[in-house]
Amino acid sequence: MAPRHDLERTSSSRRQFLQKSLLSGAAACGALSMARGAHAAGSDVIQVGLIGCGGRGTGAAGNAMNAGKDVRLVAMADLFAEPIKIHRALLKKSHPAQTLVDDDHCFVGFDAYRKLIQSGVDVVLIAVPPHFHPPFLKTAIEAGKHTFCEKPHGIDVPGMKMSMAAAEEAKKKKLCLLSGLCWRFDPGVREAMKRVRDGAIGEIIAIQEKYLTTPYGLRKRQPGWSELEFQFRDWYHFNWLSGDQTAQQLIHSTDKASWALGDVPPQAAWGMGGRQVCLGPEYGDQFDHHAVVFEYANGVHVFGYCRDMLGCCNETSDVIFGTQGRAVLPSRPRIEGRKPWRYEGPKPSMYDVEHKEFFDAIRSGKPFNCGDYMHTSSMLAILAQMVCYTGQRISWEDALKSQLSFALPRYAWDVEPPVKPGAHGRYATAMPGITKLR
Repeated sequence: MAPRHDLERTSSSRRQFLQKSLLSGAAACGALSMARGAHAAGSDVIQVGLIGCGGRGTGAAGNAMNAGKDVRLVAMADLFAEPIKIHRALLKKSHPAQTLVDDDHCFVGFDAYRKLIQSGVDVVLIAVPPHFHPPFLKTAIEAGKHTFCEKPHGIDVPGMKMSMAAAEEAKKKKLCLLSGLCWRFDPGVREAMKRVRDGAIGEIIAIQEKYLTTPYGLRKRQPGWSELEFQFRDWYHFNWLSGDQTAQQLIHSTDKASWALGDVPPQAAWGMGGRQVCLGPEYGDQFDHHAVVFEYANGVHVFGYCRDMLGCCNETSDVIFGTQGRAVLPSRPRIEGRKPWRYEGPKPSMYDVEHKEFFDAIRSGKPFNCGDYMHTSSMLAILAQMVCYTGQRISWEDALKSQLSFALPRYAWDVEPPVKPGAHGRYATAMPGITKLR
C-alpha cells in the first residue's frame, strides 16, 4: 500500500500475506529426541535470556520462572537501560532465587539482542516491538536456542517469510518454538474448541470477533528525545513498529476464529476503518477503529471488530455460530443449543500454562513447534490491516504478492524514522481509496 496521503509517501502501507503451505504444527509435534541438551552445560538448570524488558517481556520472564525451579533468568537485553534496571529489580523481588542477572549480562542498544543470544543462554524470550520479531527469531534459532516469540510474527510479507523459515529451521534442529498467541493454552477455551471441532454446535456458519477497548500504552514526547527515540518509546502507536491494532489486539480474536476453522486461510477479506478521535502525536499513525470480514471457501464469514477509543463500550468476546447452536468465548466458555455446556473447571493463567508446556517439552526432549498457526494468525492480522487501509477487497493470493518491507537499511540513533510528523505535530495515516496495495 502506498501513500499515507497526498503529502507523505512514507512507509504507511500495509501488509501482506504469505505462503499457503504453512508447514509445521503446534504443540503436539512428535516425540523425537532433541539433538542438543536442554540444560545449561548438561546441568539441571535451564538458563533464560529476556529480549525486551517492558511489561510483556517481564511478564513472560515471570511465567518462564513459574514453569519450574530449574529455570533461571540470567540475561536481559533492551534498547534502553532503564527498563532493564526497573524490571530486573521487580523480577528479583518476585523470583529471588531464580533471577540471577548480573550487570555483565545486561545488554543495551541495537545489538543487545545478539549479545544476549551469544551469552550462553539455553532459552530466549522475545517480547520487543513486532518490527524486530522476525530477525530476532531468526538469529535465536540459528544460534540453536529454544525460543518464545511474542505475536505477531511479522508485520510484512518479507518478515513473515523470515520467521516462517526460522520455524522450519527450529523443526530441523529439534528446538522448541512457542508463540505468544496465548489463548491456545487457556484450558476453558481449549475444551470449548475441542467440542466445537467435534460438532457440538453443528457446522460453523459464521464467527463474530470483538476486541473493543481503550487506547493502550501512550507515551508523551519528552524534552531531549529525538524523533526516532520518541517513536521507539511510543512504538505501539507507530505502524512500522507495531502493525497497528489488528496485529496487537484483534489478532488474539482472529486467532481463535482460525483455530475453530482448522487454521485454513480465507479466500479474501474486505473491511473499513480509520482514525476518528485518536488524533494527537502520541497516537502516531494508527487507526482507532477497524471492521473486517474474512471470506472462507466453505461459505463461512468471520466478522472482526477492533476499536481503541475512550468513552465507548468495551468488550472482548468470540461467538461461533453453528447450525445447531453457538459457542461463546473466552470468559467461562459455554455452548448454547443442542448440546449445552459450560466450562466449570480450573482457570490457571494461560501465560503460565503455555510456558509450563514449553519448558516441559524442553526437559523431555520432545520438540514443540507452533510454526503453523503462529504464522497463519499473524497473517490474518496483516491482511486485516491491508483491507482497512486500502478500502479494497483483497484476495489471499494477491496479498501474498506484496513486496513491502518495513525493515530499515540500518539501525542507529542517527537514522531517520520512516514516518515524520506534519506541521501540526500529527502523523499522516493511511487513506482508504487512496492508499494502495504494494
